[in-house]
Amino acid sequence: MNALIVYAHPEPRSFNGAMRDLAVQVLTELGHDVRVSDLYAAGFEAAGGRTDFTDLEDPEAFRYQREQIRASQAGTFAPQLMAEIDAVRWADLLILQFPLWWFSLPGILKGWVDRVFAMGFAYGYGETHSSGPLRGKRAMLAFTTGSPAATYSASGANGDLDRLLFPIQYGILHFVGMDVLPPFVAYGAARIDNNGRTEYLRDYRRRLETVEHAVPLTFDVADTASRSD
Repeated sequence: MNALIVYAHPEPRSFNGAMRDLAVQVLTELGHDVRVSDLYAAGFEAAGGRTDFTDLEDPEAFRYQREQIRASQAGTFAPQLMAEIDAVRWADLLILQFPLWWFSLPGILKGWVDRVFAMGFAYGYGETHSSGPLRGKRAMLAFTTGSPAATYSASGANGDLDRLLFPIQYGILHFVGMDVLPPFVAYGAARIDNNGRTEYLRDYRRRLETVEHAVPLTFDVADTASRSD
């Protein structure tokens, strides 16, 4: 299996960094090929625009999706962006590793989605969800939160986590055709002791060791997700 980890944290020594390193170690030990796309280290630009392309179909009136379609067909994405797209093509499993900021992806990771999941490559012409171009691939969120687990429930201060993740898991990953695996969440990682962090890494190791056999989530239009079993 080819596994791509897209890492979106500015500090390599963070707990997100520890999760990334563990994923590389475990998946490699299991015989999988692993690549890491470290967005901060690479200076990845979050904002899409004219510089996404080596040349433009219409330099006078910039139409982003039209240029994405053309670049998907002609291979005229900028080199850094083309490398990310090729990595997604290569991957059987995509892991997004990040801290949950403002109930969503960090801006640099959302920008990666905007630019890499380009129209003509990851979606378009009615090809979404079950007919999405990236069907057959698997994706999983692995992230930390600032608040404890109890706050991410229907009665908690931050609301039900499945509903919070719906725009990411369904609106992005499932939209392009991927099978979305249950997320791995390290709640309140910055506020727990070393024993708690060690336990999270132990649990994450177990999750990674069985990731090939994980049952994908199922979704409904009521903005909820659940295991298909």
